[in-house]
Amino acid sequence: MQLQVARIGKPHGIRGEVTVQVMTDAPEDRFVPGTELTVEPASKGPLTVISARWNKDILLLGFDEVVDRNGAEELRGAMLSVDTEELDDEDDAEGWYEHELVGLQAKVGDDVVGTVSGLRTLTVQDLLVVDDTQGREVLVPFVEAIVPEVNVEGGYVLITPPPGLFELNLPEDKPEKQDKPEKQDKATAADKAPNSASGEAGR
Repeated sequence: MQLQVARIGKPHGIRGEVTVQVMTDAPEDRFVPGTELTVEPASKGPLTVISARWNKDILLLGFDEVVDRNGAEELRGAMLSVDTEELDDEDDAEGWYEHELVGLQAKVGDDVVGTVSGLRTLTVQDLLVVDDTQGREVLVPFVEAIVPEVNVEGGYVLITPPPGLFELNLPEDKPEKQDKPEKQDKATAADKAPNSASGEAGR
């Protein structure tokens, strides 16, 4: 099975390097020099990684088969993939399918704070969908710093949420409750106005 790991962008420099849109959570493992990548369209590959480096937040890759800017330009838009059968057990364990996650308890320390109900796969990062104990949907960035442990056999994921993460989706009904007394006060004042007018007319 082929797993897409990047999409090639524009050339960088004159020695064949290209920018890539990363589509994997572990670029440091996927683009190790010597790794052979499958290319779509197939006529442009395979490609063998000889260098991988970051330029600010953009990953630059160099390939053994591409030696100049013209060759790099021809790769623009191509998709890079790896064969999942060639991944070792440790690499394979880093990814999770949605059906493996749904139903797991979401725990913060020893406390159960909800249940995993889905996984949203996005370009920048994946989001773990958690239904908290109040029935609210909470979106948790599915990164190691926030979800350091996924234990399918144990039936839980461990979350170390940043402050306020589980309060982001609270219903905003408190301000409405605070407004009700003000509305009642205005109504009471309005009720009093005719009585005051009647008193003056009686005089």
